[in-house]
Amino acid sequence: MASQLSSGDLLADRRYRYAEACLADGDHAGAADLAEQVLDLAPRYAPAWLLLGRAREGLAASGADPALRAAAARAYASALEIDPEDRLGVRTHLVRLGVGDGLPVLSPAYVRALFDDYAPRFEHHLVEGLGYVGPQRVRDALPGVPERFPVALDLGCGTGLMGTVLRDRVDHLTGIDLSPGMLALARAKTWRDRPLYDRLIEGDLSAALADLPEACADLCLAADVLIYVADLAAFLTGIGRVLRPGGLGAVTVQSHDGAGSVLGKDGRYAHADAHIAATAAGAGLEILTLRPAHIRREGGRPVPGRVVVLRRTSA
Repeated sequence: MASQLSSGDLLADRRYRYAEACLADGDHAGAADLAEQVLDLAPRYAPAWLLLGRAREGLAASGADPALRAAAARAYASALEIDPEDRLGVRTHLVRLGVGDGLPVLSPAYVRALFDDYAPRFEHHLVEGLGYVGPQRVRDALPGVPERFPVALDLGCGTGLMGTVLRDRVDHLTGIDLSPGMLALARAKTWRDRPLYDRLIEGDLSAALADLPEACADLCLAADVLIYVADLAAFLTGIGRVLRPGGLGAVTVQSHDGAGSVLGKDGRYAHADAHIAATAAGAGLEILTLRPAHIRREGGRPVPGRVVVLRRTSA
């Protein structure tokens, strides 16, 4: 059976690498032809169907044949049929073509695979390459009172960047992340000669929040996490559920000037200010701070974003 890394056929794998090179060079016709050759040899190789879809979509965009857009959608659908967990992120391409199945665009399997692969170079690329400053922006936005938080949850903790920045204000810190690779790096980190995190939980954030006791935390943190969350209302409801009355939530978001939440060409979700305010209110959270902040750069340019501090109301 073909895996994500190999088709199981050496000739098909070699042609697949050639197809990738063609696609990277903008040769969509060559990429499509080679992808079709790969699929003749290994018809159940999902990455080749994804590559074929991207190549056909590129040809359609160049005006070669408008019907190739529908052909691209069929190739993407074939990839998804082979890999229904969508470890390759095929749904993002289908949504861009206006084809949706009602499922989350970024599947947990895709996010897990993405970050497991990314984990060894994550911090260097994010901090040095993209100028990521989300954790410090969150720390700066939090009020000085209370000075310390008895229990904090670091949602999407990754390798522990957020935990490192805020550990001195937290008595007990739990990190939650979908990626075992990220958690392994977080587990290795220490703070004042003890583990950085008192507890680490592997799992989907929504499910983890649902499993935790109600009103169990004084602070919830989510730095650069909501770019992978389409349903902001459900996420904030989960935060509202686990926060004690008066507890704080601090998150960063990628922002846009339209309405609601949108999936950008970068494969990340951006959330409008009005949408944040409405969903927070619906989750029993009041906004203490909503300030513009550039959390990272893309293509050398700052990405528009916000730092948001929320408080659980007594209701």
